[in-house]
Amino acid sequence: MNAPTPPMRAAIVPVTAFQQNCTLLWCTETNKAAFVDPGGDLPKLKEAVRQTGVEVEKILVTHGHMDHCGQAGMLARELGVPIEGPHEDDRFWIERFAEDGARFGMVGEPFEPDRWLVDGDTVTVGNLVIDVIHCPGHTPGHVVFHHAPSKLAIVGDVIFQGSIGRTDFPRGNHQQLLDSITQKLWPLGGDTTFLPGHGAHSNFAHERRTNPFVSDMALGG
Repeated sequence: MNAPTPPMRAAIVPVTAFQQNCTLLWCTETNKAAFVDPGGDLPKLKEAVRQTGVEVEKILVTHGHMDHCGQAGMLARELGVPIEGPHEDDRFWIERFAEDGARFGMVGEPFEPDRWLVDGDTVTVGNLVIDVIHCPGHTPGHVVFHHAPSKLAIVGDVIFQGSIGRTDFPRGNHQQLLDSITQKLWPLGGDTTFLPGHGAHSNFAHERRTNPFVSDMALGG
């Protein structure tokens, strides 16, 4: 028997010199898609759309760092689609893209999302309904996108395979990051796979066992 078609598919497209994992996700029922964190390399992203044959209807942003959304506004303008996210506490990051771009040798452009997101919101992509979880610490306005039926979370720079996000940036907070992971991500279930902003995917059960920063043993749980 043929396996049923999953409701969501996702493809990773690494972008920028930071090899940031931009995600192209789409609803298999409607072929409608969204880019999550299109930080740069727009020709590469548009080629991914061509290859998959999907129709991009919006851009989603986890947080306001340059490698994640420095060119989100430019792509939104080219595609004629809205931007949703991050939480408004990251506005200060987005407003300084021209300055940060010069520092990192990248082209970035400040933008105003069509919708700032808050904890408990949902976003839609085609017929998919995706939960928004505010997970501050790496940045104050960082959000995570979670599709429960697919047991999939797109976590930006909150947690990585074997590591966690940096908190030495302006308004970063280490304890807040640990709380976001243990209080907001672990309850999603150990069998939830997550796509981080950099590097390989993992799942929450594996990180609870082995992550040197947030495993149960590391935190004395």
